[in-house]
Amino acid sequence: MTTYSAVVTTGIYCRPGCGAKPLAENVRTFELAAAAEAEGFRACLRCRPYRVAGPVDSSAPELVCRAVQLVIGGALDDSTEEALARRLGISPRHLRRLFNDHLGATPDQLARSRRAHFARRLLDDSDLSVTEIAFASGFGSLRQFNRAMREVFRATPVELRSRRRRADRLVADGGLAMRLPFTAPYDWDAIIAFLGERAVPGVESIENGVYRRTISLDGSPGMLEVQPGGVDYLLFRAHLPYWEGLIHVVERVSRMAGIDADVSPAVTLLAADPTIGSLVSARPGVRVPGAWGPFEIAIHAIVAQHHAQDEARERMGALTRAFGQPLPGLAHGLTHLFPSAEVLKGPDVATIDAASAGAIRELAVRVVSGDVVLDGSVALRELVASLTAIPGVGANAAQQVALRLGQRDAFPDSDPNVRSALRALAYSGAAVDVASKWRPWRAIAATHLIVAAS
Repeated sequence: MTTYSAVVTTGIYCRPGCGAKPLAENVRTFELAAAAEAEGFRACLRCRPYRVAGPVDSSAPELVCRAVQLVIGGALDDSTEEALARRLGISPRHLRRLFNDHLGATPDQLARSRRAHFARRLLDDSDLSVTEIAFASGFGSLRQFNRAMREVFRATPVELRSRRRRADRLVADGGLAMRLPFTAPYDWDAIIAFLGERAVPGVESIENGVYRRTISLDGSPGMLEVQPGGVDYLLFRAHLPYWEGLIHVVERVSRMAGIDADVSPAVTLLAADPTIGSLVSARPGVRVPGAWGPFEIAIHAIVAQHHAQDEARERMGALTRAFGQPLPGLAHGLTHLFPSAEVLKGPDVATIDAASAGAIRELAVRVVSGDVVLDGSVALRELVASLTAIPGVGANAAQQVALRLGQRDAFPDSDPNVRSALRALAYSGAAVDVASKWRPWRAIAATHLIVAAS
């Protein structure tokens, strides 16, 4: 977990490794940059803490983690803390108390800090105009943007742009390039192998260590690229119809790449486990891959119940070709958008996969109606219950979906790779039994097992 050091005599906070040497009695520590800012500290100009990954502490209660994911997803862009609390089934006062107790900042303060830090990265990395950066970062107006930047960085956006260093600017061969910072260790090879085995033909492509996929933003198509960048960041390139709301695109990509969460508590626990410890110690940078499209992941989990991995990929490709929107002119084998729930709730897909057709259509119907919610706002038990209520969706498929949606205690105990890896570790009992020792980090444990068996 990144720990920020704030110096009370200067009013400045720094990231770990900064060259500043304040007296210990003058230093306060914060786990979130937003918490330091809420106490009136500003970011150091030397170490630039906005340029490092600052995932929210995963040891916070599950309700807080769910709320944070909603904030990151834009729940407060054009809404209020009161509306967010209603989505979570608690009072606004209780929500603010939970955030203050566990994060040191309110939901609004966290949202403002993330927007401001993202904007500062765009001012460094890109040549977007100040106006474009304001709306790309989720601000509702230039006035709001300017006020937030002055509060967080004590300077206007124009002044901050003038301070960027020569090496900061990224020159992209088309599209917009950005750095996606992570906290080492990070195992990109494991992530891209996991994604590659489940890549939907025509929608996703992996070539020479570069992940690409098509996306839809309010009905307009785009393309994303992610690849290794430096020792502490991935390089992200976006080809989008517009830049408004870019912050949420980047957050979703970060989640997909598994760099949005702090896994150090899980690694500490699991590395000491007699069953799985050797796997975790050998590859401590393994993360849980997230999902760009939750509905897409859920469809894959349903199809994969009846087919081996390669066959499931082919069925997903056939579904995409039959019902997805074609995107002519793209390279790297990208040809379509994955069909939405609105599209798949109507047609009969039995000719593509008879075994999964009923469950696919019913999932689409329930997603559209709101009976199945895949936005991260519901608890693990509720999510699994809503999925398994669909005829043809088993508990293992529901746990697979939950794992990819960021539920840290999800555990697909019937996954063939999970069972295979446990056998290789000389464990002969039930997977669910040994996994009880890994709570609340069973998702990262399952990912280690899946990666080891792949």
